Amino acid sequence: MTARPSPPAGLLLDAMGTLIGLKDSVGTTYAALAQRHGLTVEPAAIDRVFGSIYGQAPPLAFPGLEGPALKGAEINWWGERINETLLQAGAGPAPEALRIELFERFACTDLWRVFADVPSQLEAWKARGLKLAVVSNFDQRLHDLLEGLGLNLWLDAVVISSQAGAAKPNPKPLQLALQALEMEAHQVWHVGDSAADEQAAQAAGITCVLVKRP
Repeated sequence: MTARPSPPAGLLLDAMGTLIGLKDSVGTTYAALAQRHGLTVEPAAIDRVFGSIYGQAPPLAFPGLEGPALKGAEINWWGERINETLLQAGAGPAPEALRIELFERFACTDLWRVFADVPSQLEAWKARGLKLAVVSNFDQRLHDLLEGLGLNLWLDAVVISSQAGAAKPNPKPLQLALQALEMEAHQVWHVGDSAADEQAAQAAGITCVLVKRP
């Protein structure tokens, strides 16, 4: 019989798919902006290939970079995914202007939604005295998204893979969040939605709870 873990004093929360998600599919936004750059492609064609391309990409993490160099690396990383997606969807290569425009578009809060159960949960957890940190395989745009979506009010720390220099399932982002919260692994749970979340938590010695959203 497996012993139940002790109640946590802190939570390390994944972002995409756990706290927030896109209002429309990736393909919807890609296709609309691609058309403005002379490329015609169906949203469904993009959606069919994007998940695989994203899943096979190298980590969104850039050890030792900061400032303009880090932002440039983030734009280039996403630019490569955008270009490959449009090529595989049959639209042809993505011009640089489209890559940059799509990168900037996904920094806008109107594309994103906070899942309905999230605000009340964050408020309840803070009322119980839990420390909360977001740990995400994303880039610097997440800081402004969390602020614009009103979630940063409940957060004590935000760790993103591009700045951390490593991405889940590497445990380093979770370990950096522990340092930021001044807590030990046994004091927190990690809440996520993917195998990478589960693997990173296991490697860090942290209890993991997976959220299964539709």
